[in-house]
Amino acid sequence: QVQLVESGGGLAQAGGSLRLACAASGGTFSASAVAWFRQAPGQEREFVAAISWRGDIKYYAPAVEGRFTISKDNAKNTGYLLMNSLKPEDTAVYYCAMTYGIYRSASEYRFWGQGTQVTVSS
Repeated sequence: QVQLVESGGGLAQAGGSLRLACAASGGTFSASAVAWFRQAPGQEREFVAAISWRGDIKYYAPAVEGRFTISKDNAKNTGYLLMNSLKPEDTAVYYCAMTYGIYRSASEYRFWGQGTQVTVSS
């Protein structure tokens, strides 16, 4: 049974930074792509970033390109999302997801974490 647990969310000021972590257990993390999605109140879940199993391919949503950095540490079975230059519109629940193959679509991901709240104040 694959479990993903996010951490690192919280309150940040606009222009600040947060680093989210996604700890995986029970699966083949080193052979899996990891992605981050977010969902703001009243909005659909949207793609943020994804990284291939080896870390050599990365996708970013245009809204976060240049501000967010996705990475994964296969030795620690953990994925990360470093968020810099945060904006109030980044406020959302952030979810990590894992599957074989790298995708931008949420429907392609088999395993999901429970989410962590990120709130950015202006």
